[in-house]
Amino acid sequence: MPSSKPSPEPSAKQQLAHFISQFSPEIASLARAALSIMRDRLPGAFELVYDNAYALVVGFGPTPKPSEAIFSVVIYPKKVSLCFLYGARLYDAEHLLQGTRNQVRHIRLESGATLKKRGIRTLMNVAIDDAVAPFDGTQRGQTIIRAISKNRRARRVTL
Repeated sequence: MPSSKPSPEPSAKQQLAHFISQFSPEIASLARAALSIMRDRLPGAFELVYDNAYALVVGFGPTPKPSEAIFSVVIYPKKVSLCFLYGARLYDAEHLLQGTRNQVRHIRLESGATLKKRGIRTLMNVAIDDAVAPFDGTQRGQTIIRAISKNRRARRVTL
């Protein structure tokens, strides 16, 4: 007799992988590379996922509190950016950060290697040192789906 057990809900990591798969192969590949580098850089970080109408956002913080996240990888249909959520207060000697708002600054990622550039690593170190709560590399990080928009724009675009 067939089992009537309902299939288990996908894990947060599986949901994130599904969200990323909806982008073009080039953008999805860049997003996966960026997320992998951020995970290596921030062991034990909490990943806060927001599948918004315009973009997929994966925030990285030392706790599950959104207000304590310091970075986010933002995946748009045509680009991927690294956001410094408190970037306006960082000293940016090389003028790498883009944006003019009161708080957030970003860097457009051309490839995963962009995150490995010396100036960007330096900015990340300063942001980490300036964080409200320290990252604990001994804890196990967690992926948390915080929001899923019902009204999403197309993730794949023709160029």
